[in-house]
Amino acid sequence: MEEKMKIDCHIHTCHSYDSIMQPAKILMTAKKRGLHGIVVCDHNTIRGGLEAYNLNHDPEFHVIVGAEMATDAGDVTGIFLTREIKSRNFTEVALEIKKQGGKVILNHPYKQHDLSKVDFSLVDYIEAYNARLAPMENEKALQLAQKHGIPVLAGSDAHLYAEIGHGITEVDSLETFHVVSASCQYTPKKFTIVSQYIKALKQRKIRIFWVTTKVAIKQLKKSLKTNR
Repeated sequence: MEEKMKIDCHIHTCHSYDSIMQPAKILMTAKKRGLHGIVVCDHNTIRGGLEAYNLNHDPEFHVIVGAEMATDAGDVTGIFLTREIKSRNFTEVALEIKKQGGKVILNHPYKQHDLSKVDFSLVDYIEAYNARLAPMENEKALQLAQKHGIPVLAGSDAHLYAEIGHGITEVDSLETFHVVSASCQYTPKKFTIVSQYIKALKQRKIRIFWVTTKVAIKQLKKSLKTNR
């Protein structure tokens, strides 16, 4: 029986506003962790995906070029892309993705989404296992997928090297991208805090810095109470 391909379907590079990961090191890290492929889906651009794809010379490893687009309905990822997505309207984004022969993923649907604006007939997959989210949020995403009869997949939503591989989607092949299984290893809150600091620095936004600091202090106090 042919071995299933293990893919982390949600990784950000330095081309995103909240990550500093270099594509070359992402490739090295993913291979060391036993992955057969990754989806690079930077915020609103395919630049990171194209860079990683061009750096990969291993025929046994696969880089899928994607982009996580901010739409009026919330984040939507296109995979197997060759061109930048221009629109920011959900339906138009989904149609642009499909015109390229790509697939549409509804990311973490209960994180800053307006599901009333989502045309579920255009959605190919729902991200029901996001390693950065709480189990309850992923459970709600799973129920949403079951309600609409849409396949689910998993992604680490990695912004830091330590997160790569925390979300694993097993597919039978790149051609069909039929999901055999999906699961995630939940990422500690500290990784999200670090990426928010990166976002604050890259965008030079003091407000994000102070909000993140408040969250960090709250998490520290919670940790100290737990360890008493």
